Amino acid sequence: MPVYNGPLHEMSATTPTRYWNDSCSVEELRYAIERGAVGATSNPVIVLNVLKKEMHLWIERIRAVIAEHPTWSETEVAWQIYRELAINGARLLLPVHEREGRRLGRLSIQTDPALYRNRDAILEQAEQFHGLAPNMQVKVPATRAGIGMVEEATARGINLNITVSFTVPQALAAGEAIERGLMRREATGQDTSTMSPVVTMMVGRTDDWIKVLAKREQVDIDPEHLEWPGVACFKKAYGLFRKRGYRARLLAAAYRNVYHWTEFIGGEVSLTMPHEWQVKFNESGRRPVPRMHEPVAEAILESLYAKIPDFRRAYDEDGMTLEEFDTYGATVRTLRQFIEGWHSFVGVIRDVMLPNPDVSPGA
Repeated sequence: MPVYNGPLHEMSATTPTRYWNDSCSVEELRYAIERGAVGATSNPVIVLNVLKKEMHLWIERIRAVIAEHPTWSETEVAWQIYRELAINGARLLLPVHEREGRRLGRLSIQTDPALYRNRDAILEQAEQFHGLAPNMQVKVPATRAGIGMVEEATARGINLNITVSFTVPQALAAGEAIERGLMRREATGQDTSTMSPVVTMMVGRTDDWIKVLAKREQVDIDPEHLEWPGVACFKKAYGLFRKRGYRARLLAAAYRNVYHWTEFIGGEVSLTMPHEWQVKFNESGRRPVPRMHEPVAEAILESLYAKIPDFRRAYDEDGMTLEEFDTYGATVRTLRQFIEGWHSFVGVIRDVMLPNPDVSPGA
């Protein structure tokens, strides 16, 4: 395999910070693996975009699944293709998984976002997805029901990635539940040495929500300060994870600005980067300088904390209760987008099963 030097490769080689590809696209994943990526992730929106981009790789398989299962609904066909997209990504990562002692090199597959209120349904689907490949990681939401199944799933040996997570309280609840699950598993003599749970903080979506509030409430605040809420929450959670000894690894997601890379370098964390951001960073000429332990400027924190109550809820370790996770603005916005993304994915399958007769072929 060719060896590519560049900022992301250098970061992976010289710091404990690791990076993932924020997609299961074949082309994008190969690019990332060649440059040091040790994981990949997916969600309904990502998988929808991958299918649209790489339909030429999948159209015959979709038609074959439809033909092989003449009684299946479009939703059943969609779930089969969704699983196969993830399995294909996991296959590309399998050499990394084996090279890294079966701890890294995993593909994260997300459970049905519409199940966000149903603990038992999330757990059942997580167990199914866990068995799809030896290097599969299962994404579950940091909602009340999602957090409610984390301990049990971890105790069963399921490698989890807690997603739809934006705040310090959500990250801590997830980290604590994972720790309880690991200890339960160890107490029964079962192995945890190859388990590598992660807790995602969607830092860019934290920023998005704070910006929505600042605009809606006409908050008088320096626009530059609005680029830092996600970074501040991630750094706060990182310090607390280390203080409490949580074994789950934090993962930053939803890139919106360069700080979502530069400010996390040097931490024992993972960064899941969209392809376009990887290219941007690799071509930037920036050197990966460790900054994870450098605090966010006090003036920025004071401004956000004083002027935007939802930043306080996100930043304070006791800023929200478990019951409030489901109604936090960033959670609601993201769940809605993921659910809509899944319906759009099913719509792509529908167009293959039932081509629109009003549109001429090839149009």
